[in-house]
Amino acid sequence: MPRYKFQPLGVLALGDLAAYVEFSPTLDPEVNAFVQRLALALHARRPAGVRDVVPALGGVALHFDARFEGDLRIAAGDIVTACIRDGLPDPKQVGREVEVPVCYETEFAPDLEEVARAVRLSPEEVVRRHAAAEYRVLMIGFAPGHAYLGGLDASLSVPRRATPRAQVPEGSVAIANDQTVVYPYAISGGWSVIGRTPLTVFDAFRERPSLFAAGDRVRFRPIPRGEFRAESQP
Repeated sequence: MPRYKFQPLGVLALGDLAAYVEFSPTLDPEVNAFVQRLALALHARRPAGVRDVVPALGGVALHFDARFEGDLRIAAGDIVTACIRDGLPDPKQVGREVEVPVCYETEFAPDLEEVARAVRLSPEEVVRRHAAAEYRVLMIGFAPGHAYLGGLDASLSVPRRATPRAQVPEGSVAIANDQTVVYPYAISGGWSVIGRTPLTVFDAFRERPSLFAAGDRVRFRPIPRGEFRAESQP
């Protein structure tokens, strides 16, 4: 029987048809990687009565179909425990490699100068460090296709903006604390915007609606304004 150092801390009901199995109340990269392996294994097992499996930062949510009868928390805990007991996939099986072209020029980076002053680096160095890192999608949340990416260079850590914007343009690349995000469409947001990608991050009509999935490994590739314009064309 495989043994893992992470075990459920508890199970919380999420309404009438979902339950959340928690492994950590805070973000722990090791726990997050474990949760993503667990989610992949659960998807492969297709437990009876489970409609969807959603990995989060420190746990996994199981969504049951409307015909489910019984105690959600007990069922979710039993399903997850059995899955862990039977073994999880190799970490290399989780996620894909995703390259994201980003234009960091002023037109698309309204907060780059402010971030550079805050971290005492030149804007060019902020861009270099941001693009040099490999990121991992920790979870999809807040809005469909909205990926939280861990791996930001610690020297670029800045807090969320004091006043959020009512609307952040689609494709905006932004940072806050130790993470970066790519806004999937125009929505409100309080992170510092330092660039924008011409890629369509979320399209509900695609076979795979979201560009990102939990566990994906992401790299940003700087591009000039001309390439951004060219790639933005339908």
